[in-house]
Order: sequence, then structure tokens, then C-alpha cells
Amino acid sequence: MDFILPHHQGLRPAAILRLGLFIYDHIGGRKLLPSTRTLNLRSHPAGAPLKDTFKKGFQYADCWVDDARLVVSAAVDAAARGAEIRTRTEFKTAARQGGRWRIMLADQSGQEHRVEARALVNAAGPWVFQTRKAILGNAIKGRVRLVKGSHMIVPRMFDTPQSYILQNDDRRIFFAIPYESDYTLVGTTDVPYDGDATGVAISDAEIEYLCEGVNTYFKQSLTPRDVISSYSGVRPLYDDGSAEASRVTRDYTLTVYDEDGTAPLMSVYGGKITTFRKLAEQAVARLQPYLGFSAPAWTRNAILPGGDIADLDVQKFAADLHQRLPFIDAALATRW
Repeated sequence: MDFILPHHQGLRPAAILRLGLFIYDHIGGRKLLPSTRTLNLRSHPAGAPLKDTFKKGFQYADCWVDDARLVVSAAVDAAARGAEIRTRTEFKTAARQGGRWRIMLADQSGQEHRVEARALVNAAGPWVFQTRKAILGNAIKGRVRLVKGSHMIVPRMFDTPQSYILQNDDRRIFFAIPYESDYTLVGTTDVPYDGDATGVAISDAEIEYLCEGVNTYFKQSLTPRDVISSYSGVRPLYDDGSAEASRVTRDYTLTVYDEDGTAPLMSVYGGKITTFRKLAEQAVARLQPYLGFSAPAWTRNAILPGGDIADLDVQKFAADLHQRLPFIDAALATRW
């Protein structure tokens, strides 16, 4: 996905932005993504939706993912390798007995099921702290810092295919991204959160914040009345003591608790989607001594189910699907 970064004269200098993007271009060993370009927004089509005060900008490329489908793909792959996937299942209790965990689960009907395991991983996200306390009867204070991120969906604001990364006057960034053909996705916020993550939702203050940010850059102004939909999530970040929510580390920490060298409980603090595979490999490596096996990491070059698309050309893949199955219209084939 290509991103346009307009230079705001009242914020970071253009030279600093270009230097940062130069480092970004080279630090990750880029193979598929094009390098950063400097744009004249007065003549480039990406400048058309922006206010005339923005004359200079930069275009860089990043990767994007449908996170829900990534989770499904990983679960499908795990099931093919022998895992048992239980969706909509509640974790009730866990207790050590005879060097193993005896875990009680409940399905949607309330019927309880007991399973046993030699190791237990607490990857409960925003609930990792409460889950650890429920299992062990104690908790380590200061490990988790909850930060809410909210997005809003509005009618399509621009016809250009690129997304926009925008600086706010509080030095935070937010995005305006083409979304599902007819809409624009605007977000995200970084707000400290102390409530129950189950009922998280965007606040009026967050909507106003994002609208004001958009109105700084785009000719088309937004008001809260333009918001069609919204969604929010809570990031369970490892608390590194940062004063501002946006500066809290997105890195992860794994802790392992065991009483006698058996039946470990691993808790996962922090993390983000771009490091999930490395986190999983490290977690398995930490558990290997308890589980009595040794095997090398293998996921780096593994392809998830559905990922074996020739030349990574998704549009051609969708066109071929439509040609093979003409009763599926082109738009639906692309969506699938």
C-alpha cells in the first residue's frame, strides 16, 4: 500500500522526514516495496484532495493485512498440523496436578469440558493480567498498560488509490485509508484505558480529535455526523514507564512461571501484529525444555493456507477465479 506524507510546515522539517524515510527504505532489507519518492503536491494527483497550503510531500510503501483473515489462516494451518481449535469457548479455571495442567473450559451452551496440558500459554491480550491472577492467585503489578486505539469509517473522501499518513499538532500520526471501495478509514488514536476491554468503543472526544486532524489537511471537511461506523481495540502493551500512551513500547515480553520445573505458565505481554510470528517462535523455544523436544524454527518461509499466489499478483488471481467460475462476478471474486 502506498502512503502519502504531506509536509506540514509547522511541524517536523522536510529534511528530517526524508531522512527517516531513507532509513525506513533500507533498514528492512526491502525486496518488493518501491523506494520513497518526493512529490510536488501541486501537480501530483495525490495532492488534489489536500488543501493548497500543502505543496510538498513524500510517497512510501508499506504492507497491509486483513488481521481477521490472518488469524483464520493461522488457525486453519494449525488445525492441519494437529491442533484442536475451539472458538467461542470460555476459559474457566486451571490448576496444577501431577506435573500437568488440568483446565476447565465451557462452550456456548455452558457445558464444561476438562482438558490436560503439560504447558499453558496465557495469550489473553487485554485480559492477560486478570487471567494470570485467576490462575496463580497473584499478579505482577505494572506489567500491562492498556491503550485504546479507535478508528472511524466515513464516506469516501478521495479517489486516489494511495493512503495518507498525517501528522497532528501533538506530534502523533494518524491515517486516512481507502476502505472497502466506497469509504475512507480514519485512525488511529492512542488513549490510556482503564475499563473493561469487552465493551470498548470510540469516544466523542476521539471522533472530534480525528475530525480536527482530517480537517487540517483535506479540502473536504468532516464532522461527527459524517461518521458511518467505528471500531476500537485495546492494546495490551508492556509497561515501560513511558509518560505518553503513544510512546509506550510495542515490543513484547514473555514470562514463564513454574514451581518445580514442570507445568509452566507462560504469559505474553505486549506485542503487535508485525512480530506475531517471531513471538510465537520464541514462545515455543522457551517451552521446549519443559515439553521434552527440540526442533528448529520453521515458520520464516512457510506459506499460510491460501497464500501460494503466483508472483504475489492478487488481482490476476482474482481475475483467474472469475474466469474459472464466471457465475461469481468480478467484484465478489476480488473480495473473496
